[in-house]
Amino acid sequence: MQNRVTELFQIKYPIVQAGMIWASGWKLASASSNSGILGLIGAGSMYPEVLREHIRKCQKATDKPFGVNVPMLYPDIEKIMEIIVEEGVKIVFTSAGNPKTWTSFLKEHGITVVHVVSSVKFALKAQEAGVDAVVAEGFEAGGHNGREETTTFTLIPMVREQISIPLIAAGGIATGRGMLAAMVLGADGVQIGSRFVASEEASSHSDFKQKVVEAREGDTHLTLKELAPVRMLKNKFYGEVQELYKKGPTAEELKQLLGRGRAKKGMFEGNLEEGELEIGQISGLIHDIKPVSRIVEDINTEFERVKQAIGGI
Repeated sequence: MQNRVTELFQIKYPIVQAGMIWASGWKLASASSNSGILGLIGAGSMYPEVLREHIRKCQKATDKPFGVNVPMLYPDIEKIMEIIVEEGVKIVFTSAGNPKTWTSFLKEHGITVVHVVSSVKFALKAQEAGVDAVVAEGFEAGGHNGREETTTFTLIPMVREQISIPLIAAGGIATGRGMLAAMVLGADGVQIGSRFVASEEASSHSDFKQKVVEAREGDTHLTLKELAPVRMLKNKFYGEVQELYKKGPTAEELKQLLGRGRAKKGMFEGNLEEGELEIGQISGLIHDIKPVSRIVEDINTEFERVKQAIGGI
């Protein structure tokens, strides 16, 4: 399938593997790119020199396009951007910040820029900032989320109505049916995260992957909105958060409970009780751990089968 997203990234299928913290290292990104989609390295959980190492390993593992996802709240953002330019990365997804801050700098170095948004307002701001595409991510998504709590299938047609640049849908998509539905609503492609957490190549801990496979409807919840809204699996840590909420905590008290390295503890180190287990609502539809190539094949096979069954789009 060829459309604006495949042309923009020079990929076979209009699918982006999300650049998730503690899951999206060079192995996942290169396997995704080798499968015909756009692989992303998640810089949010990497020190600058660790990111450089992952970029170089990814370049050796694939000759296909790949990119880096950069949360702009990162403390070493200047160094991260320097490394991206120095290592010749061609595609950057930015999130959690003002797209005007880095878009011009990146584009001056010939880099394709995509910004992640959770509302029509910020989609328009991203377009005005000169990005090449936007990812519109709904309330269903795992990890840190928008405060608007707009669901993906409400958000996509509203954003489509207002912007002219390519639109990538994210949040609650893990199957070919979901991909088709997002594109019917106006998306040019999809970004998928949770399904790739449960892949053999993801760098997340095997126990966390198994926890994702075991998840069912209602097992995730969006919380910590006073800090940065995050969707996670319910566990002991989540229960402690809810108990603290009963006391009407201050933001500082929530920060003290959260502490440092909570996501690393759960997702990377496999502490399923004390860690923050970030994953999307779609985890209820993820039932196995597979190689990336199989996941991509399954999504596209289902997409084509369902599209033909309803007469194409």
